[in-house]
Amino acid sequence: MSANIQTEVKSPCIGVCAMDEENGLCHGCYRTIDEIRAWWDMGQDAQKDLLVTLEERQMQQVSFD
Repeated sequence: MSANIQTEVKSPCIGVCAMDEENGLCHGCYRTIDEIRAWWDMGQDAQKDLLVTLEERQMQQVSFD
């Protein structure tokens, strides 16, 4: 028997939906408006790749000073 069950990739949305006018990224999830629109149509691999990209964006945007 094959364990071919795929779990849903959780959306990066945290309910802080406000776009930064300077860089075009959401303040909550760091996605662009196009990435937000496309999320539910993306395959799981694309969603996982985007999550990695979002982590990188967040680290670039956040200042620990």
